[in-house]
Amino acid sequence: MKKKVFAVVLAAVCAFALTACGEKKEEPAASSSAASEAASVVSEASSAVSEASSAAEEVAVMTYDEYMAAALDTKVCVETYVQAKQSWWQDTASVYCQSPDEGGYFLYGLACTEEQFNTDLEVGHKIRVTGFKSEWSGEVEIIDATYEPIPDDIYYANPMDLTDFLGTDELIDYQNIMVSFTDLTVADKGDGAAFLYKWDGSGVQGDDLYFDVTDSKGNTYSFTVESYLCGADTEVYKTVENLKVGDVIDCTGFLYWYEGPNPHITSVVVQ
Repeated sequence: MKKKVFAVVLAAVCAFALTACGEKKEEPAASSSAASEAASVVSEASSAVSEASSAAEEVAVMTYDEYMAAALDTKVCVETYVQAKQSWWQDTASVYCQSPDEGGYFLYGLACTEEQFNTDLEVGHKIRVTGFKSEWSGEVEIIDATYEPIPDDIYYANPMDLTDFLGTDELIDYQNIMVSFTDLTVADKGDGAAFLYKWDGSGVQGDDLYFDVTDSKGNTYSFTVESYLCGADTEVYKTVENLKVGDVIDCTGFLYWYEGPNPHITSVVVQ
């Protein structure tokens, strides 16, 4: 009997010992150095993802046709040449640009300091522009843009005579380029006036000038001397102030668009 009890006790002790020997020891906590290395890896991975995301948002330089085919409100990038500086205000500028054998661009809200406006954006200088394609009352433009100067490359556009395109659907294809119109007759703007200060005559000297012209087909169009582009002290402004109804004139400017053609005139020659 004693042997039997001893055997049972001995078996229980062995079982307990085997169980204890089979238990897995708890692993020590990761060292602070290892934790730091892991955090560094995570940070580097996050940075790489961020850089990849930024690269994906970059836009390749477009041709004019690619720019025109782009959807409104999408990011665009073009290389072009400054042809006229319309205005600068609170670190943004409005600028007309054009490229050889391609179309024109109107940059609205181009980010630049006053110093950059007076140096980098001189007429003829080449720039790379990145912004968003937009439209306002028919005028296609690049807004909220930034630029990079491209030195040692100069281009001055010559005006394209679009007199025969007045009144046609094709005229809009030349939007924002430097254009000329010839043999136009100054029309009555109202009460025998050849021009108005502001579109409705409510302005004063120094405001935009509006005048109407009639082509050889008898169609009448409204032209503008944009005061920010050509102020009251410029030759074109003074010339328009001295126009008379019936004068025959030649005009040069930029084909701006506002509910139809509304050229911003920079030169008027009375025949």
